[in-house]
Amino acid sequence: MSNLENILAKADENQPEALERLFELLRFESISTDIAFEEECIKAADWLVAQLNDIGFAASRRDTDGRPMVVAHSGGEGPHILFYGHYDVQPVDPLDLWDRPPFEPAIEDTPKGKVIRARGASDDKGQLMTFIEACRAWKNVTGELPGNISIIFEGEEESSSPSLVPFLTEHAKELKADFALVCDTGLWDYDTPAITTMLRGLVAEDFTITAANRDLHSGSFGGPAINPIRVLTRILGGLHDDTGRVTIPNFYDGVPVVPDDIRADWAALNFDVDGFLGDVGLHTPAGEQGYSPLEQIWARPTCDINGINGGYTGEGFKTVLPSQAHAKVSFRLVGTQDPAAISKAFRQYITENLPPDCSVSFHSEDHAAATNLSVDAPEFTLAREALSAEWPNDAMFIGMGGSIPIVGYFQKILGMDSILIGFGLEDDQIHSPNEKYDLRSFEKGTRSWVRVLNALLG
Repeated sequence: MSNLENILAKADENQPEALERLFELLRFESISTDIAFEEECIKAADWLVAQLNDIGFAASRRDTDGRPMVVAHSGGEGPHILFYGHYDVQPVDPLDLWDRPPFEPAIEDTPKGKVIRARGASDDKGQLMTFIEACRAWKNVTGELPGNISIIFEGEEESSSPSLVPFLTEHAKELKADFALVCDTGLWDYDTPAITTMLRGLVAEDFTITAANRDLHSGSFGGPAINPIRVLTRILGGLHDDTGRVTIPNFYDGVPVVPDDIRADWAALNFDVDGFLGDVGLHTPAGEQGYSPLEQIWARPTCDINGINGGYTGEGFKTVLPSQAHAKVSFRLVGTQDPAAISKAFRQYITENLPPDCSVSFHSEDHAAATNLSVDAPEFTLAREALSAEWPNDAMFIGMGGSIPIVGYFQKILGMDSILIGFGLEDDQIHSPNEKYDLRSFEKGTRSWVRVLNALLG
């Protein structure tokens, strides 16, 4: 047998103990958003340090102003890779919707197979442990780790990563590698692995339109007094035309055309739009006309009204003309769209469409550019071939409608691209009660990392 075959066999042999180790990690209530669980986060970080040291890494806990980082290095020659995951988890509320205690992991039988049920099983403890177990199997067989690997496990990913940028900036020389591996993603479907190469960016705007200096009685002022809710809804209604395109000037600057070969790959995925919408009680695609639903999610920018409030919204009726009306609007960005330019154009659009006696104030902003990874790099081809060898279907290059900020930080601060590989599924219920991770994902995820490491470093 070749080394690869021996390591894969060892990974399979290790599975019972690997599952026990994952359960140990899952029992830590490492909720980063709540200070009450700070000690649990520290315990989880220390546990990971011990596991990494046990298999030959030089690992340590690095304290920050928030939750600790875990950093490890194997040393060695050859290409240098940095692996990223996070050990913190989402809060478990509402607790009464869980079928079992969220931090008491268990294997459950489902119609689709066995699953690991616990908070963090998929996001992201189960995912990062597949990589650790792949390295463990490698060490068991060869007596050494796969190559020149560094690891960073974050403890604040679920609370907006306040310590991450300062930490990466301070330790850039130590952490910079040839490329990064990120495990916070998923499979395309049960039998099809995926490498995510496109992540949309984000602009979030929160604003208030003010008219009169106080709420007014509609019987006395209705008619001559301007109603800011009417102004707000008119302006928001003009953000899209009848085809679903955003009407803000120059909004589409920097939006690329999807290459024909990538569009063909996406078409081959046979995305079930009826099932996708049907699962949430919808039936008719409502996005930008002329683009498939997958293109709309992965490769087209959007403008969405996320919230509106103003006037009286309680029970009964209050005939009031409100003094103010509020709205929250977000934009998902693609390609090289400039978040600052989008924000400026949006604010100008609002301001220019105000009638007399109205003013606007903008309260907050959140900007992040889209991330685009070039699949021309040889590492992407090697990783794709390695994944394809493990799963029933060939791996696909896909996009994501959301964003993973760490990928942009690695580009900006460390000057390196990332390969995004994960083994979660759409029905894993991450961030929701009864989160799960398929046992098959844990087992084949470990085997997949063995193959990927062999391809990239072997």
